[in-house]
Amino acid sequence: MKRSIQALSALAAVLAGAWACASAPPDKTALAIIESRSNSTVTGKAIFMQLSNGKTRVEVTISGATPGTHGLHIHEKGDCSAPDATSAGGHFNAAGNPHAAPTDAKRHNGDLGNIEIGSDGKGSLTIETDMLTVDPGPDSVVGKAVIFHEKADDLKTQPTGNAGARWGCGVVVLTPTGNANAQKVR
Repeated sequence: MKRSIQALSALAAVLAGAWACASAPPDKTALAIIESRSNSTVTGKAIFMQLSNGKTRVEVTISGATPGTHGLHIHEKGDCSAPDATSAGGHFNAAGNPHAAPTDAKRHNGDLGNIEIGSDGKGSLTIETDMLTVDPGPDSVVGKAVIFHEKADDLKTQPTGNAGARWGCGVVVLTPTGNANAQKVR
């Protein structure tokens, strides 16, 4: 009888923990809807999710792009008003590091590397980084811009990676619901 009560207590604890996880508030999220710039047809969405391990997961989906490899960066200003997206300023670099690959320890906060676009004009990139946050602070991505570039980022040329024109731009905003996936791409 004592073992049955212990087993039931253990089961109740497991179920309570599972229920707590299922009903826990969502991770903090931010979203950028990427719109065409520089006479391109690029559109897309970038979702930023603050994870419990201190990193931020970045999920980007693109459509309407030319097939191949394209640079993808966070830029310092949340301003996509210029037809060529130059209003977004340079790469987001709160760390004061040189431009580099997203796997390099010393890099711009906004160095996301490259995204591969298939023959259907679509591509996606998922990356986790400790150089960005959704929370307020110097590394916050909120209020910055996501830029999709014309060419591949060579991951070394200073300060931009020689990625060419800015074909897509989206301002990063905090999502009110915590569920950026519910937001629709126009």
